[in-house]
Amino acid sequence: MTRPHRRLVAAAAALVALAAVGAGSLLDLRTPTPKPADAPVGEFSAGRAYEDVQVIAARSHVAGSPANDQVRAHLEQQLRGLGLETEVQDTVAPEAGQLSGAAGGATLARVRNVVARLPGTASTGRVFLVAHYDSVQTGPGGNDDAAGTSTILEVARALSTGPRPRNDIVFVFTDAEEACLCGASAFAAGHTLAADGGVVLNLEARGSTGPVIMFETSRNNAKLVDVFGRAAPHPVGTSFAVEIYRALPNDTDFTAFLDQKFVGLNSAYIDGGAIYHTPLDTPAAMDRGSLQQHGDNALGLAREFGRTDLTELRSGHDATYFPVPGGLVHYPGTFTLPLALLAVAAVAALGWLVRRRGRASTGRLAAGFGLALVPIVVAPVAAQLLWLAITRIRPGYAELLDPYRPVWYRLAVVALAATVVFAWYALLRRRIGPAALAVGGLAWLALLGVLLAVAVPGGAYLTTLPALAGALGGLVALRTRQTGPWPVVAVTAAAAVGVVILLPTVVLLFPALGMGMGGVAALVAVLLGLAALPVVDLLHPQAGGQRGPRALRARRLGVLPATAAAVATVVLAGVGLGVDRFDAAHPAPTHLMYALDADTGDAQWVTHEEQLQPWTAEHISPVERASLRWWFPALGKESLRVGTAPNANLPAPTVQLLSDSTAGGERTLRVRVVPQRQVRLVSLHVDAKTAEVTRAEVAGRAVPVERQPTVDEAGLDRWGFGVVFHAPPPEGIEVTLTVVPRAPQVSLRAMDASDGLDGLPGFRPRPPGVGVVGSHSSEMLAVARTYPF
Repeated sequence: MTRPHRRLVAAAAALVALAAVGAGSLLDLRTPTPKPADAPVGEFSAGRAYEDVQVIAARSHVAGSPANDQVRAHLEQQLRGLGLETEVQDTVAPEAGQLSGAAGGATLARVRNVVARLPGTASTGRVFLVAHYDSVQTGPGGNDDAAGTSTILEVARALSTGPRPRNDIVFVFTDAEEACLCGASAFAAGHTLAADGGVVLNLEARGSTGPVIMFETSRNNAKLVDVFGRAAPHPVGTSFAVEIYRALPNDTDFTAFLDQKFVGLNSAYIDGGAIYHTPLDTPAAMDRGSLQQHGDNALGLAREFGRTDLTELRSGHDATYFPVPGGLVHYPGTFTLPLALLAVAAVAALGWLVRRRGRASTGRLAAGFGLALVPIVVAPVAAQLLWLAITRIRPGYAELLDPYRPVWYRLAVVALAATVVFAWYALLRRRIGPAALAVGGLAWLALLGVLLAVAVPGGAYLTTLPALAGALGGLVALRTRQTGPWPVVAVTAAAAVGVVILLPTVVLLFPALGMGMGGVAALVAVLLGLAALPVVDLLHPQAGGQRGPRALRARRLGVLPATAAAVATVVLAGVGLGVDRFDAAHPAPTHLMYALDADTGDAQWVTHEEQLQPWTAEHISPVERASLRWWFPALGKESLRVGTAPNANLPAPTVQLLSDSTAGGERTLRVRVVPQRQVRLVSLHVDAKTAEVTRAEVAGRAVPVERQPTVDEAGLDRWGFGVVFHAPPPEGIEVTLTVVPRAPQVSLRAMDASDGLDGLPGFRPRPPGVGVVGSHSSEMLAVARTYPF
């Protein structure tokens, strides 16, 4: 066999091997087959759980609504039917985290949590399974969070039919998560069962399909991760995801438990994000395989934590962990920096050996290192530009977390990253040399590993381990006979490590961050390309020795991979545009709300759309923008597009003066804010030009008061202290304000908000193909009035 043919066979064998490894890694991310409703009672059945999903998500059920009352009644009935101790915690609670008088105001809610307990035989602590049972106003919550709620009901069934666990198992169904995490805050901070802390397993969904990812943990998670790796039947989770989530301004009910020093794990499936918080989040949209994985993992973890000595769960460090075919790899976080430094040393040794063997000079090694930065920078930028171009063609994507059918676009981004790597390599391979470029790529992986080990330890494995494997593979290849198969075997095995670690990361990053941040997935794809450069080199003719026509032919062959990847990028993006069109089943998302100033009778249509959809433009001026905070302080300071709307003559909430007293230069007003219609929230704000609030109570609960604007500042930002109250009772909420007067009369601005614009004068119903964006202000109807006292 001639040398070119041997090289071709080696390339094919290496690619087949890496494809097999990649396929195995991705197949391990598949969801399990849903079990039918007649599965054994001790097992989790998605079929049985789905029956609860259909009841819970029959319609939208915002906290405080009659529909939410019906869901709560169903939960109580099911839990009591299992013989569990069940109660409803009915209280007023603040937002999880911190109360703030800034922006919309201090946030509270009336919540009604459903709590049930399965007593343990010799409890060393408590295990809490948590999910929220309320939905957003724009959708029925078929996935978010009927998935978590129904999972816990089915887990409760399974646990109640078998031997009792050692530890108490507490099932917590929280209220008002969508509004403010207030239900979780109320339970974690105020319920007697939560007084001693425990282990929390929070179940969520931010989409409709995909693997269930354990994406957040409490600090010092090493022992928790160990239990997760051996007790969850389908353990998908990465320490990198934990680091990302900790850095993002996102919260779930898990946040409230972390604030109270609980330990635990937070899990969700996140693909299919286009339907998130929309009317399309119905039971029919749910992937029952994802529901089965949620249940299998929750049941396995509940049983394991149920028999574990919970006093021994805390450790002094975080673990590094990631999924591999057949399980979860995890090791102490204390190994992170030493491994990163070892990778640097291994790459340095490889560079030294490459130079000693005459494969590259010092200058070429330096050039390879410098030029390897090019694809690392260019590919993410190119991916972002690609998505920018696609959203210019289809502006509705700007309002979606992800397209309805995103697979083609995701493949286009991967193909684009491959185009950048292949083109970069083809252009530089002859001038710099394959060895210098390969060492340069590994050097960047190793350097990034050190930087991550210092700044984001949980993500360091992404580059450290491929760099270490690549360096070791290179050292083995250089020290074996160059004519045998072992050099190819060594570099292919090293590249396989990169595939196992980085390919699932690329796949999971797309739904986690959405196409709007596809550049991050492109970056990881480039890192995978750099880790596999010796295999990429096999796609090119043997380096060196060619002259004249042979050299020209070699260069032409060398650009084929880049050309093929570029063509694939264009084709895949085009197919995405052709396949993922907006229609009645996949509507273009639109945002609209209505705001009425009852003082003047002026009303406005309002949208946060930057590029107006045609339907929205029928209500909104294309040029007029305004911040509604001056008239509607609970809506924040954001500048929004507005348009004149007819006055719907809706009643504003009333503010009734219950008492008024003055002492020591301070005036104390006790008022009751009463909504005059079915609403999901009320707010009350104090005009800073008329008074400075020094103390406040809401529904008998003291709330912190932050710095108030001065008289001069009030000319720019009129409102000082404010409170937003979700799920108010029909009789309203009582607010006590102690103020330092700045004017003879204290002005209070009351607002309430309901949902649904149908029936309003001037509202044009959405035609087929036009939908509602998943936003907490979508379809909001706000009415406000000022009351002087």
